[in-house]
Amino acid sequence: MSYHVQINKLPGNEDVQLPRKMSEQASGFDLHASVAEPVVLAPGERALIPTGIAIAMPDGLEAQIRPRSGLAFKHGITCLNTPGTIDADYRGEIKVLLINLGQEPFAIARNERIAQMVFQAVPAVTLVEVEELTETQRGAGGFGHTGK
Repeated sequence: MSYHVQINKLPGNEDVQLPRKMSEQASGFDLHASVAEPVVLAPGERALIPTGIAIAMPDGLEAQIRPRSGLAFKHGITCLNTPGTIDADYRGEIKVLLINLGQEPFAIARNERIAQMVFQAVPAVTLVEVEELTETQRGAGGFGHTGK
């Protein structure tokens, strides 16, 4: 199935690259930083980084904002609230909440690839309140209930 997603560069961001897939079969579109000046994240510091774009998706679709594996592995830069969810009715600027979990300061420059955006179908779900839930073998077993 194919979807059409509208994308808009916000004023002052004409030079910021549009999200793009870095390989033919990539599932995510890389997002670029739209910072006026480099933002330096000290170890443990977080910042909300603008992308200079807004999107309009059809109903039944969401965009998830996820970390870039290269930034995470090489520098300890990742996204908080991962995956971040962009709902189909949101029309504001996409911003990425980054944190530096590395041991060195990291500078984020304009047009740097900072995260990836993956589109997912959202099923129509109706919640039905019941008095009791059906039983399963697992039951209410949670975190670590099967061992290590």
